[in-house]
Formats: sequence, C-alpha cells, structure tokens
Amino acid sequence: MLAIKNIAVRALLVSAAALFVQNPAWALLPIQHWQEPSGAQVWLVQSPAIPMVDVQIDFDAGSRRDPSEQAGLAQAVAGMATKGVRAGRGFAALDENGLGEAWADLGAQFDVSAGRDALSYSLRSLTEPKLLDQAVYLAARVMAEPTFPPAVWERERARWSAALKEADTRPGVVAAKAFAAGVFGSHPYGQQATPETLARIQVQDLQRFQARYLDACRARVHIVGAVERAQARLLVAALLSRLPASSPCAALPAVPEVAPLQAAAERAIPFASAQAHVLIGQPGFARKDPDFFALLVGNHILGGGGFVSRLTEEVREKRGLSYSVYSAFAPGLQAGAFTIGLQTRPDQAAQALQVAREVLERFVAEGPTEEELRAAKDNLVGGFALRVDSNRKLLANVVNIATYGLPLDYLDGWTQRVEALTVAEVRAAMARKLQPARMLTVVVGAQP
Repeated sequence: MLAIKNIAVRALLVSAAALFVQNPAWALLPIQHWQEPSGAQVWLVQSPAIPMVDVQIDFDAGSRRDPSEQAGLAQAVAGMATKGVRAGRGFAALDENGLGEAWADLGAQFDVSAGRDALSYSLRSLTEPKLLDQAVYLAARVMAEPTFPPAVWERERARWSAALKEADTRPGVVAAKAFAAGVFGSHPYGQQATPETLARIQVQDLQRFQARYLDACRARVHIVGAVERAQARLLVAALLSRLPASSPCAALPAVPEVAPLQAAAERAIPFASAQAHVLIGQPGFARKDPDFFALLVGNHILGGGGFVSRLTEEVREKRGLSYSVYSAFAPGLQAGAFTIGLQTRPDQAAQALQVAREVLERFVAEGPTEEELRAAKDNLVGGFALRVDSNRKLLANVVNIATYGLPLDYLDGWTQRVEALTVAEVRAAMARKLQPARMLTVVVGAQP
C-alpha cells in the first residue's frame, strides 16, 4: 500500500505542474458519444494535458423517483452508498472508515449525490494505470455492492432528522419550503424530506431502490480526461461490471409534467426574525425548451446579472430596500421554479415586494432595452470561458448535454446563440413563460 501512496504523490505533483500549461480551448474539444453493449450511454472528451480523469455516472434515480411518503429516499441511498461494501472475489468487506482509507491511499476522490433528476456517482483519479485500475475497481464495488449497514442508517437518519428540525428554526428555510410546496403542489419536485418521511425509510427500502434503478443498461457515463476511446470503453466496462445488465432495458414510469399555477396566491408566515424573507415565483420551464437562450439572457437582465440587473437597480440602488435581490430559473427534466428572492427589514417588506412585482410586470410587458441586451450579451459571452476552464466544469457541461439531449456541438455554438438574440425574441420568450398575475408570493417574518 505504501508503494501505491508513493505513486499517487508523484503523479499528483506531475498533474499540479501540468495545470500551468494546459490548453484553455475546452470548447473546441470534440465530444464522442456511443452506446455500450450493456446499453450504457457514454460521452467522452479527451483532455490529455493533465494525467487525470473525471467520471460521472448518472442513473434516472433522483428525488423525483421518491415515493411521496418516503421523501428523501434517493438522498438516503446516496448518503449510505459509501458507508460500506460487501466482501467478494478475494476482497474483504470494507466499512466507511476502510473505504475512506482506501480512497486516500489511491489519491482518488469518490462521491455519491442525489439531485432532482439523477443519482450520480463521481470518480476523480490519476491515470497512472496501477492507481486507476484500483480506483475503478473500488468505485464498481461501491456502486454495486453497498452494505447499507442498519446501525449506520439509524445513526445517519437521527442526524439528518435533527438537522432538519434545526433548519426549521431559520426563516430562509421556512420560506423555501413553503415556496416549493406552493409552486410544485403534489409534483415530485416539491417533495421534501421530513423527520416523518425519513422514519418510514428502512434498510430494505434502500436495497429495493438500488435494485430497481441501478442497472448498467440505464447508466449515462460522462468522461473527461487523459484517456482515449479504447481506454474509456475498458474503464466503462469495469465500472459497470458488477451491476445487473438487463436486456431489453425496461422503461421507467413517466414522471408527470409540472402543472402551471391557476391563480395568484400569497402566504404570510409569522416569524421573529431580523430580516423578512420574500420569494415570488411560479413553475418555469424544462431545460429542453427551445426558449432556453432567450430566457437565460432575459433573466440575466431582470435579476440574474448581480449588480447590473434591473431588480438590483430598483430595489437596492434606488431605494435601499435590500442588500441583494435576484431572479433565477432552475430548469430540469421537468419545469423547475422561477424565483425572485430578497431579504429586507420587516417593516419594509411590503414596499420591497411591491417594487419587485412592478419591475417584473414591466419587464415582461416591455422586455429589455437594446442597451441592456448588449450589456448582457457582453457579460455572458465574455464570461463563457469561465464556464469551461477546468475538467470538472467541462464534465458538468457534458453531463448537461447528455441529460437533456443537447447536440454534441452545443458548447461550440453557445456564444453564437447568445449573440444572435434580439430584443423582440427575449421579450417574447419571457412573456411566454412568466405570468406575473398568477404567481405565488411567500413572505416570512414581515411586520404585521
């Protein structure tokens, strides 16, 4: 094991030096895509400047797959995946401490997370063959052979439940939960883990969730690093070798679309707080929507561009009602929320809310000015390089392309798509998606 550590240290020094000479032209690198015999879909970007590889394996097993009475199940599976692996094929079982030591010895990083739309396994390793082979083998064991130890789940569930109860003492959390419940209703995007839903999750539920959704035929594998296609195919085969591989691959149940709000609604929640928390919004759009670029630019002008946005100008700069105010879309496989958010003094909440609504209504009705559009384009295009200036950021873009079925040359055409937009297109897109008269407003801690 000491030899492995020495290899890892030497390779890390080499990769650190390479960071200073790597080619920044990420967007010019071609994305290769193919399907493995197992059914797994693979996306590869060869990035040879650093002897390192980043891999993310996604399954359609995010929180939108949680049963409503067991909200938090996908996150529980993610959190427990690294708490131990079974023995097998000449290797001893490993508990969470043993796994941590094994990853440290290899100089590799491994993580499991659950978002709305995917359960994700992420591996970062040096490409030194002896290190990479062992890192891939260990990752395959964690994915396919977690032990989900009952005592550890009891501990983690108690810790998580306590954290949820503590979070409910903070006004921002109370506002966010009320907002999600109001925007999404009964849709899975609105489901939130509670101590009660966690209490209904047993180890057998974790095992059933794993067995139902983790199949090699459903894997989306995204790779960025110093590996060629032949190497990538061997890597994918090894990573998925311990998972079941169904043929044919059974389709998963469809998830319903998010229903639009039918009428305006307001929730004023009393809370003793130094700041009132205000959220305004509605369901927005799914990432596949053809209006994506127009909405990206429109939101940048409205409230996503920081200190140069309209909301900041009207709410903060002109009136001093809030230190920060923002707007954001959060598109996913289904329509994520559109949100305007701000914090203000409790006695100023009504005024801040009125100004934010007026800015939104005027922007939806009139759209941006030519000057605003030019400034937004310059900012977004000028900052594009920062979106793809590392392997990890490039990997995130590849995941985005794969998840939402975007063209493989999506990154190459990004700046041109932004530059081509007109005021009329931005105005029309924002008007199609936003209905200021049918939005939900949540205010926590305002002065009566």
